[in-house]
Amino acid sequence: PAGLVRAVAEATGARPGTVLTGSTVTGTAERAALLRARHPGALAEAMEGFGVAEAAAAHGVPVLELRAVSNPVGPRDRAAWRIGEALAALTDAFGKLSPALTSWNRHDD
Repeated sequence: PAGLVRAVAEATGARPGTVLTGSTVTGTAERAALLRARHPGALAEAMEGFGVAEAAAAHGVPVLELRAVSNPVGPRDRAAWRIGEALAALTDAFGKLSPALTSWNRHDD
């Protein structure tokens, strides 16, 4: 829901936007470039959230995915991954999430 997205983005500093869903990770620079060309506004790539969103939609339940990015799309350079930093950012965001969820009113959308 748009109002929920706005409330959470304001509270956490998150960037609302599109996350691409695929059946596998993108492991090459060529594929990453193709996805950027096809979906220039996409912020990230993920597999996990889509199934949750589909289940929520099937039951009329609002869903929100809050992600922290640890590595860029493309070649799997594990030395460049920043998993600890991503988890710290996510922990910080979750600490700010409760007031946004409490104040959000479903009927505002």
